[in-house]
Amino acid sequence: MSRTTEPERTPRSERTFFGQPFELSTPFAVELWERFSFYGMQGIVLIYMYYSVTRGGLGIDEGIAAGIMGAYGGAVYLFTIVGAWIADRLFGADRTLFGSAIVVMAGHIALALIPGVAGVGVGLVLIALGSGGLKATATTVVGGLYSADDPRRDAGFSLYYLGVNLGAFFGPLLTGLLQSTLGFHFGFGLAAVGMAAGLVQYSIRRKHLPDVVRQVSDPVERRRLPLIGGLTALGVVVIVVAVLTGLLTATNLPTVVVAIVIIATIGYFIVILTSGITADERSRVVAFIPLFIASAVFWSLYQQQFTVVTVYSDQRLDRSLFGWEMPVSWVQSINPIFIIVLSGVFAAIWTRLGSRQPSTPTKFALGTGIMGIAFLLFLPFVGTGRNGTPLLVLVAILLVFTVAELLLSPVGLSVATKLAPPRFQTQMVALFFLSVSLGTAATGVLSKYYDPANEAPYFAVLGLVAVVVGVLLLVFAKPVLRLMRGIR
Repeated sequence: MSRTTEPERTPRSERTFFGQPFELSTPFAVELWERFSFYGMQGIVLIYMYYSVTRGGLGIDEGIAAGIMGAYGGAVYLFTIVGAWIADRLFGADRTLFGSAIVVMAGHIALALIPGVAGVGVGLVLIALGSGGLKATATTVVGGLYSADDPRRDAGFSLYYLGVNLGAFFGPLLTGLLQSTLGFHFGFGLAAVGMAAGLVQYSIRRKHLPDVVRQVSDPVERRRLPLIGGLTALGVVVIVVAVLTGLLTATNLPTVVVAIVIIATIGYFIVILTSGITADERSRVVAFIPLFIASAVFWSLYQQQFTVVTVYSDQRLDRSLFGWEMPVSWVQSINPIFIIVLSGVFAAIWTRLGSRQPSTPTKFALGTGIMGIAFLLFLPFVGTGRNGTPLLVLVAILLVFTVAELLLSPVGLSVATKLAPPRFQTQMVALFFLSVSLGTAATGVLSKYYDPANEAPYFAVLGLVAVVVGVLLLVFAKPVLRLMRGIR
């Protein structure tokens, strides 16, 4: 074949990762280990807070502990704004991701080595800060591997999501096993080891990533750096003073975080919409608003896996397996099992359907509505008493959680990168994570109303609200799609 007719072949075009760009394997691996540590820690930290001292815990009130978890989870996603800004304005996605991973590892080390409430406080703050930077930038790295019209894009994000959930599966299993046999701090220590493994792996492979993930898309002017540093220091001082004076307490922390996220969300939409973007870009940002609302509702239910569902698993679930009681944290590995099995199925479906697949607003509507149905499925088992709910029932409900998640979460990450104006690539991903932050922080507020002795109103009201929101978005899917200006 002549040189003019033979297509040029390069190692990059031949080498793939399950049909995707090979360098998808790098964020895939680092997120696997980061999620191993994140969910491994999260699987045991709530019960660590409310278990009695004689059981190795801190003896914190159960409702306050659940509220702290919700506020912490909301803060994780709130700090994606900080991480995204640093990536877009100062260091680029690659260096921000690497530095954030170091901060996360320091947080796990603090939980493992510092005893008592101080260890929880220092550890959760560091993990929230670092995870915020890591989440937004890892997604940006994935998005940087594809062009906006690459039909593999949604499938690639679904495959990336598989890596996330491999870590989420093994983390709670192993940290829970260590917690139940050796103690909580050994479980936290294993989470730190997992994060260290992710750092090493990323250090080796990061040089092969495309240049776009190392670029600073909108560098901040040097003369503004002192002002930014001063405002940051002032913010830290305000928080410290609020804690020391009792204005910010463990009781009101979830509500404070919800209020901050709402203010940040409104402010962020205003900033993007008034920043000299084109008419098409502005229309796409407006289209993101109903998706944001649906996402927040979805996450306010889904993230209760780490608050209400954890308490439910501890007190209402029959965890006996052939005469052995499995650790509470193992329940949190059920959802990742389904993700691992079904993410490839969903990726294959979207790839096979191509342009015929449901639009993004339709996927969001279905995800939110199905999440509401999952909560309604708890109702037939109300009143079964302590440890009276069969394990298989919760497994089935978490399967519904998973279907809803796969319809919304990886698709949300993908659409954020597609709808983003060029100047706000990472920050639009952070805006999606703000919806997760709002929903997660809301779980801290909502969880206080959960009463194992009177569950029906709780599950019924929240489930019906999510179903209604899903139906409304489905009705308005076509107008939202028009606002997206050619993006599905």
